[in-house]
Amino acid sequence: MNENKNSLAGEIKYDDNVKRYDLSKPPVKQTKNVQRLTKLTSKALLPLIRKGHTIEKINMEGLEPPYILLANHMQFMDFPILFEAIHPHKMNLVAANHVYYKDYALLEKLGCMCTRKFTADLSLVRNCHTVLQDYGDVFAMFPEARYSPDGTQSVLPAAIGKLAKKNKVPVVVLLNHGNFLNQPFWSHYKFRKVPFYATMKQILTAEDVEKLSVDEINEVINEEFQYDDYKWQKDNNIRITEKYRADGIHRILYQCPNCMTEGKMTSSGICLSCKECGKKWEMTELGEMKALEGETEFSHVPDWYKWQRENVRKEILNGTYSYKDEVPVYGFPGVYKYIKLGKAKVSHDFQNGFVLTGHYNGHAYRIHKPVKSLYSLHIEYQFSHLKGVDCFELPTKQDSIYCIPTNSYIITKLALATEEAYKIANENGRD
Repeated sequence: MNENKNSLAGEIKYDDNVKRYDLSKPPVKQTKNVQRLTKLTSKALLPLIRKGHTIEKINMEGLEPPYILLANHMQFMDFPILFEAIHPHKMNLVAANHVYYKDYALLEKLGCMCTRKFTADLSLVRNCHTVLQDYGDVFAMFPEARYSPDGTQSVLPAAIGKLAKKNKVPVVVLLNHGNFLNQPFWSHYKFRKVPFYATMKQILTAEDVEKLSVDEINEVINEEFQYDDYKWQKDNNIRITEKYRADGIHRILYQCPNCMTEGKMTSSGICLSCKECGKKWEMTELGEMKALEGETEFSHVPDWYKWQRENVRKEILNGTYSYKDEVPVYGFPGVYKYIKLGKAKVSHDFQNGFVLTGHYNGHAYRIHKPVKSLYSLHIEYQFSHLKGVDCFELPTKQDSIYCIPTNSYIITKLALATEEAYKIANENGRD
């Protein structure tokens, strides 16, 4: 839900028979049979959490729908936990269009609402009103619109406060812990044995929403949405003993703090290392990084990730940040098929944002995403829909365009750069 209009020029011209999906269609109100199905499915899936799960409810006594439910997002098991948490109430859940791929019929019956990530979607605002005011049910969403890269909060859209204010309903936050550690975004095909713990808390009553401003509502939401799975792991002495616990972490820790080189990090087993200077770190059973020789620059993974973010911000501010590449491109105009578009040139900088230019079907196209049209970037590690590649998405009102960079590490830096450039542009009052 981006409140800024996308600046588009030259959308990709597909064949006339390309099937699209109507994002504006109203959500299906859940039936009793669907409720039973979700309950049975959750009951079947939750035992797969081998060390168990707990949901603690806070300030929830007596609360009945309608209300807005905001949950953090770590992995697939977030869904059965979400269904169990709201039971026995009915819910409609916002889902990204790529989630609908091959499963759109089922998701429609479940009452999901399809949207494109990080785009202005007025139909979602209307659907929110339908769920809350007409159905009187729970409107649920993962407001970060992405899996957490480092087990901490990602940026939240400012439009959430407007949704709450407009509908005058309570706001509830469901925070999951352990889900990320069990299946981290950077290595989501390998599972770790970790207990799951969630808190479901009413953070704003209808009366609170009525008296607070939109900015004050967003301030409360951002404060209550704070989490850090690595801190939670250490505080609760949760030991991850799997010998592959660091395998894949180089996808988010792409810059060496010893020699400052980017894109030369690699990981295997329990170790992360730099191919440029040779320095190595071990991930301990408590999730901390420990240098095998010399200084441990960052023992806490989110601190390392934050340091990279600060470095990207400095590059933007001093004018040295830029990205250019020629990349394979796939279009996803509906929810039915990824369409190979060949190669295209892509660039990103603070002056122009993202610019993608290419040819398809004999027609040139140019997709422009100015800095203030994207507050965050959808990235995917080992994206199963595209044969396990690391990629990023440029969304438009009509399309979702997936780019596969030459150096896969860059997608993490691009995500950080997108967020920091957006912040800087707003700080400077730039149009």
